[in-house]
Amino acid sequence: MIRSMKRTLVSALAGGALLAGGLAGTPSAQAAPAGLTGAQRADLLSMAQDTWKFFDTDVDPHTHLPLDNIGPGTTRGAYTSAANIGTYLWAVTSAYDLRIIDRAAATQRIDATLNEVAHLKRSHGLLYQWYDTGTAQVIPNPGTTQTCADDPTAATDNCSFLSAVDNGWYATGLIVVRNAFPELRATATRLIDQLDFSIFYDNRAQTACNVNASIDDQPTGQMYGGYYVGTGPAGYHNGALYSDPRIAMYVGMGLHQMPGDVWWRTWRTLPPKQCATDPDFSWQGQGQPQGYWTTIKDPQSGKPFRVWEGHYTYPGTNLTFLPTYNGGMFEALMALQVVPETAWGPQGFGLADQRTVQVQIKYATQKLGYPVWGISPSSTPDDTGDYSAYGVQGLAFPTGEQLAQGPCPSCSPSPESAVTPHASFLALTVAPQQAYQNIKNLQRLYPGSYTKDGGFYDAVDPTTGSIGQRRLVLDESMIMASLDNALNGGRLQQYYAADPIGQVAKPYLEVEKMSLSH
Repeated sequence: MIRSMKRTLVSALAGGALLAGGLAGTPSAQAAPAGLTGAQRADLLSMAQDTWKFFDTDVDPHTHLPLDNIGPGTTRGAYTSAANIGTYLWAVTSAYDLRIIDRAAATQRIDATLNEVAHLKRSHGLLYQWYDTGTAQVIPNPGTTQTCADDPTAATDNCSFLSAVDNGWYATGLIVVRNAFPELRATATRLIDQLDFSIFYDNRAQTACNVNASIDDQPTGQMYGGYYVGTGPAGYHNGALYSDPRIAMYVGMGLHQMPGDVWWRTWRTLPPKQCATDPDFSWQGQGQPQGYWTTIKDPQSGKPFRVWEGHYTYPGTNLTFLPTYNGGMFEALMALQVVPETAWGPQGFGLADQRTVQVQIKYATQKLGYPVWGISPSSTPDDTGDYSAYGVQGLAFPTGEQLAQGPCPSCSPSPESAVTPHASFLALTVAPQQAYQNIKNLQRLYPGSYTKDGGFYDAVDPTTGSIGQRRLVLDESMIMASLDNALNGGRLQQYYAADPIGQVAKPYLEVEKMSLSH
């Protein structure tokens, strides 16, 4: 997963064409997107310039791999992951699009990183969980001095683990690069051509039920959360479609290494029973979702699938929404930075993206009484250097209405106690004015959360005002990508959407009309 602790969270649920019209060339000026004024655009561009300064110190000068984190103080998280590498490629591309760096600098950076990646230990073309950025060796855990070479018999730990979602982000970085920079197309394509996402797909026999009871109640047709080299698939599935693992499904289908079954067999909300042998999902703590069963034909195979189009309603309102696993913002909106879900799926996942922002704003400001909003997995708002799975979970409702999928109050001691700036930037795509005002409130109310030499730190505690003086390459890259999309008319999305891999998502998003649209 994106962070090593995310594996525990999710385990509870069971060659590209060049862009037309010169998009891959020098970025052209574009009209301001609706909802942002010229002054706001200039302010956001200044933030992008400040944020980019983080990357000047984050990348190892010898291996050209991005460090996971910097801070507090002189602390440097000298390790990296597939997700870090993929989203770092987003960030460099965005810095070029925003004219913060020139084309020569951007291509030099990306080429150096990709040349190093080509020499990293990989399997099935996929990256392992953690690498030391100084030695480029696979390591079992962040910050350790031990390498996986010291434990050659490791079978089911990070030394052999390939994360589906992390490698999904890695793949998107390669896809963006080969469309943004034709001069790097061959390098990126060689790495893309080596990817094998089929190892993540559960291709065992499906049934008309939610699960196949004859094989240990496994939800066949879904995606495994990972793969252990030499052993096989990890023993859990990514069952919640509206969370960050869906990026690996987009890529897997785009590569034609996963059938469309993975999209329809994965759940929007946990479904009601179809068969007596289906599992009881009452453990998750949420009430029965509203919705209906519908039959959808797969756009590629033509096979019919019975899909539970479920949703929940925010208590006391008619605001319908899809919960993410854990209730965090990036679980919902990170994929949107490359996949144009709001354009391609206005009555499906695009609508779900908009509703996520509405729920986040309403809950944080009205139920929790925070002056700012945006709860998402991030560093802790202190200088311990810890990381936690923050998310909007509904703990402030007196009768226990959950807003997240899964029993996530157990995921963190205080799962709603931090606000992270990257959540606001992700929301610029769907709620530009509200997101911009929240970003400005973070600067005004917590002035220590922002510096000119790196932009926002990763998290603040809105009740105490404490600030964790730490920055993560993942989160800073999300900020850069969000600013590129907000200020350049969805430029990063355009790079991904123009690729044959990206195009496969379009009919899937277009065909679905979710129950929350009624």
